[in-house]
Amino acid sequence: MSIFFYLSAAIAVIATGFVITARNAVHALLHLIVSLLAIAVIFVLYGAPFAAALEVIVYAGAIMVLMLFVIMMLNQGSSTVEQEREWLAPSVWIGPALLSAILLLLLLLLLGGNGSRVGAVHYVGAKQVGAALFGHYLLAVELASMVLLAGLVGAFHLARHSDRGEDRDGGKHVD
Repeated sequence: MSIFFYLSAAIAVIATGFVITARNAVHALLHLIVSLLAIAVIFVLYGAPFAAALEVIVYAGAIMVLMLFVIMMLNQGSSTVEQEREWLAPSVWIGPALLSAILLLLLLLLLGGNGSRVGAVHYVGAKQVGAALFGHYLLAVELASMVLLAGLVGAFHLARHSDRGEDRDGGKHVD
């Protein structure tokens, strides 16, 4: 089990390093998804399948799709069409695909194992997570949702002004 942990942790660290060094926001998001999937594998290793499912559905799924839509709403112009053609090259997607394949192999090995685990495993169900999130951590959950909403509204505002041909201070462009 420790080799699976170290391999998943290494994938998470490598993918997070790619997030930090990526020059393209979409590539950074793809690497962040790989990192979040690696963290979900670590959750499965430590006996928290519900937390792993939440990690995949909420973070790697919903929030990353939201961030991708925000980036797409900002629409960087005609130069992005040429850049999208470059994304289809194998040199761009082979890294995230390889890391994701390793994580899939790890998950399949874990699920197909003999079921023996080291130490006692305490499973946390949806009821306990819900009680914790909307009980003791209610304020933190609400603040996080407000921050996400503020980011989405701000990105929409920036994209709307650039579509109208206005400066950010409200003035018209003079050509």
